[in-house]
Amino acid sequence: MKTPKSNLSEILWKFLENYSKKHQEINGHLPLAEFDKDWISPCQQGKYDETQVFWAPVRPTEDLQFDNVETALELVLHSDIKTYFTTSYGDSVHAKSKDGNLSLLLPWNYDDFQRLQENIIGHILMKTKLKQGLTVFFAVTDQDDHILSIVNETGEIWVEKVGCEPHKKVANSLAEFICELSSYIPPQE
Repeated sequence: MKTPKSNLSEILWKFLENYSKKHQEINGHLPLAEFDKDWISPCQQGKYDETQVFWAPVRPTEDLQFDNVETALELVLHSDIKTYFTTSYGDSVHAKSKDGNLSLLLPWNYDDFQRLQENIIGHILMKTKLKQGLTVFFAVTDQDDHILSIVNETGEIWVEKVGCEPHKKVANSLAEFICELSSYIPPQE
């Protein structure tokens, strides 16, 4: 399915909302995340018990930017990378692709967004040191050490083993990839 890049934010937001709704239909409540009184998120929707909270996707109220990352690395990140990580706060979102299960990574709160930026810098520095093409991860797969990444130059979605060159193209764009996903709701949490 071809989808315009300009719709990435809306496509991602709709997927996250549908995930939340499907989770409620199957389990009778919103998705759960571990509760940490020192790691609060705007997406928290109340306590489930003493160790877990309900959560739902929430649009950041802060103006999340990648200018500092681009300046530090002296490069421009693909617009899909910036759109993906600034669309919503949330916990990991389980999904199924034609190739297997995966978890979409989202920032939990503003501090987590800052930590994510540090991890992206580290990932890009590793790729540069290894003389590999620049990619930015956005999901983990159910295969050990395999991640899903956006190729910075093209916006294509590839599977790569951590520390290695991408080895399997799975979509031409992130919008196309998300449109092909279906929610995966794990057994009752």
